[in-house]
Amino acid sequence: LLRHARSRNYVSESEFCKLESVPLDFGDYHPLKPITVTESKTKKMNRKGSTSSTSSSSSSSVLDPLSSVLDGTDPLSLFAAAADPVTTASMDSTRKKRDKDDSSAVGSDFEPWASKRGEILARYTTTEKLSIVSGSFSRKATSTGSAVSEKVRTRLEELDDLEEGSQKEILNLTQQDYMNRIEELNQSLKDAWSSDQKVKALKIVIQCSKLLSDTKVIRFYPSKFVLITDILDTFGKLVYDRILSMCVDNRVSLSDNFSPESVNDTAKETCLNWFFKIASIRELIPRFYVEAAILKCNKFLSKTGISECLPRLTAMIRGIGDPLVAVYARAYLCRVGMEVAPQLKESLNKNFFDFLLTFKQIHEDTVQNQLVEQCVEIPLYLTLYSPAIDWILQCIAYRAPEVLLTEMMERCKKLGNNALLLNSVMSAFRAEFIATRSMDFIGMIKECDESGFPKHLLFRSLGLNLALADPPESDRHQILNEAWKVITKLKNPQDYINCAEVWVEYTCRHFTRREVNTVLADVIRHMTPDRAFEDAYPQLQSIIQKVITYIYDFSLLFSVEKFLPFLDMFQKESVRVEVCKCIMESFIKHQQESTKDPVILNALLHICKTMHDSVNALTLEDEKRMLATLINGFIKMVSFGRDFEQQLSFYVEARSMFCNLEPVLIQLIHSVNQLAMETRRVMKGNHSRKTAAFVRACVAFCFITIPSLSSIFTRLNLYLHSGQVALANQCLSQADAFFKAAVSLVPEVPKMISIDGKMKPSDAFLLEFLCNFFSTLLVVPDHPEQGVLFLVRGLLNVIQDYTWEDNSDDKVRIYTNVLHLLSAMAQEVYIYHVDKVDSNDALYGGDSKFLAEINKLCETVIAQILDHLKTLGKEETLKRQSQLALCFFNTILAHGDLRNNKLNQLAVNLWNLAQKHGFADTKTMVKTLEYVKRRGRQPEMSHFTELALRLPLQSRT
Repeated sequence: LLRHARSRNYVSESEFCKLESVPLDFGDYHPLKPITVTESKTKKMNRKGSTSSTSSSSSSSVLDPLSSVLDGTDPLSLFAAAADPVTTASMDSTRKKRDKDDSSAVGSDFEPWASKRGEILARYTTTEKLSIVSGSFSRKATSTGSAVSEKVRTRLEELDDLEEGSQKEILNLTQQDYMNRIEELNQSLKDAWSSDQKVKALKIVIQCSKLLSDTKVIRFYPSKFVLITDILDTFGKLVYDRILSMCVDNRVSLSDNFSPESVNDTAKETCLNWFFKIASIRELIPRFYVEAAILKCNKFLSKTGISECLPRLTAMIRGIGDPLVAVYARAYLCRVGMEVAPQLKESLNKNFFDFLLTFKQIHEDTVQNQLVEQCVEIPLYLTLYSPAIDWILQCIAYRAPEVLLTEMMERCKKLGNNALLLNSVMSAFRAEFIATRSMDFIGMIKECDESGFPKHLLFRSLGLNLALADPPESDRHQILNEAWKVITKLKNPQDYINCAEVWVEYTCRHFTRREVNTVLADVIRHMTPDRAFEDAYPQLQSIIQKVITYIYDFSLLFSVEKFLPFLDMFQKESVRVEVCKCIMESFIKHQQESTKDPVILNALLHICKTMHDSVNALTLEDEKRMLATLINGFIKMVSFGRDFEQQLSFYVEARSMFCNLEPVLIQLIHSVNQLAMETRRVMKGNHSRKTAAFVRACVAFCFITIPSLSSIFTRLNLYLHSGQVALANQCLSQADAFFKAAVSLVPEVPKMISIDGKMKPSDAFLLEFLCNFFSTLLVVPDHPEQGVLFLVRGLLNVIQDYTWEDNSDDKVRIYTNVLHLLSAMAQEVYIYHVDKVDSNDALYGGDSKFLAEINKLCETVIAQILDHLKTLGKEETLKRQSQLALCFFNTILAHGDLRNNKLNQLAVNLWNLAQKHGFADTKTMVKTLEYVKRRGRQPEMSHFTELALRLPLQSRT
């Protein structure tokens, strides 16, 4: 008998390979204790005296370098400490000054104007035709020899030209055309400035500022204000940066907190020149806006320049007759003031109080006639004031004391509780201040005149504050009752839902599911007639989000009677799916324990089914992946304990409901396999007929489901995994069926597969799968009717017939792993077993016929490997031949019986072939030879010593 595999004693080999344990006495040493370091210093004497003295000092501990930061002994701190004391003192004073300045600066908690810009442009639009005045910006030629006074006179004349008719009006512009024109002016400003045409730049800014006096299309005024002030901001920055650049002296620029004394005379003169030019502008509105735009430049002239200019500019606004134009001018002044001097609160307050004094102008004939002419109702007209008033009050309320709110409330009362002002006050001040005075605000809201500004908007603003801060507990119920009395009477569905959406959060925060159910029922009652819900999906989605944010116990959530009927209002599929996703995300996030509550299961199955049914041929892969992840998260949280049959029934139902999402089917297969193993663990291997039937049902579930999957490697791995589970549960015929299915599927593996959207060769994935498969086949017993090693033979036939790439050596690597398997199968006792399953070592008991079959297979496989090595004899494949020869040699070395002369000679030939053409790695060859010699020194391994003598090391030189 030609024996290829060597006999192995796995137990003794394991003991031999174990690391030797050596007792170690640590003594007092512990890695967390401080390290003691002994420092030796040697002091050499003169040459005549060869004597040397050595002194030793021992430090008790060496501190962790990271902890040294805490006591200031780190290198950076030491460096700072060694710095010049004068410099250090100067840095400290600078730092203190900066900290003082920062205390008055606007912090990150202040909402900037830029965040409001987009909302205003989107809200205040118009379909009416607009007009814009376009000026002629040609530059008059001046002689090079002109005196300075002549240049100044020329520039003033150019400014006069702009005001005296060198301009034309462009009519019939759409809103988009108007915005494009404004953008062109903005770009013209930058171009003029970059080409050193400062007067032209000023002309453009003046022309744009004049547009803010035009209210012919009053609906568009807030958006116009946003667009024009963007240009003013650009101009102000250009002027400031220009003057700042002139302050550079000897390449040293000014610090951020410079003083006027550090500004040179040239920069100051230029700054004054700009203010003089602006002072010569005749019209009030452009003069105000342009000066406000460069307000920051006062820093170059004096420390008190800004504080002196703000009251003067505030007083200038009193000369603007149109109340709407005036309030936006005040808003711009407050905006600039907050940027350059936020600590000057008095100017902010003065602007607001001036506005209150002039607010009654909206009822005068001039304004009323204008509204009639443009067909604008008072409620709509008042909303045009909101952005400006809200901004002024935001500036005033920023870090303001609570007493200021009291003052504002009193002033509102004096004006008869004007709804517009009251709304802006509630929007501007801190939510905590508003919440503590909730009942006071409700009383003021009740007394408001509803004709100009609807009360429900006031309650909405109050509700927004109460969503951020809690009112006194004793007032909470009364607050809800008062608010809902007004909200529930609203006839317009859009007005109703805008208010209800806000107050749902207040209800969820402070009340029980009974009150939440009442609110949801009221929403359903208002939004169902005439399918009004179709126009309110964003608000309805917001309500759902708020409900599940505060009621995340789903047993409690689904006990809210009107919650599921509320979901029925989402008739539009895309919105319905988004709501379902939101609910499932909340469930997965908050559900800590598995559940079997039938109410929860039925509701969530319905929700998951809705998500699943939205999948179609156009659904993106990312969307499918997200939906599958949510559904899988739900499936993992369902557990019926030891009621395994009920658990399997749930999985069967889920399979029928989610058949279009492959990741869900894969999860179900894994869950069923886990269920089968859990059954085995609970029953401790004592299978009754009922248990065996249940396990077979689990196995059948997997066998039926796997073919419906599209990914071939997913199917292969699941066949293998399910076969392993069947084998572990002593279902041998079912295990054979899985393994046969896997074998029959291998020929269908394509050459290229898609991985993350990229096509890649499949050889490496197939090799990985087959190696795992071989490990399982070792313990699979032969079928009594199928012959010896029928599965291995079938797999080898498939591998032989598979079409491999011409430049691939994976087939040989697979055959090498087959030799590992056959060697393990030839042992008297296998290295591992499946509990209560007799493998071939027990079935055949080392029978000679069985071993002969293994040897025949070994010879066949070896012949296939050698044939492949012969095909690699061409010059371009010699390196591959060397690598495979060494790999095959190592396989024989590890698993072959080298006492067999033919096998021994084959090993020598492979060794020589690996080195023949100089492609072998010398270090690897040396280490391999050392290993052979080391094996030869072990008991009964003298044939390795003989082999080592026959393995020469070839030099490359």
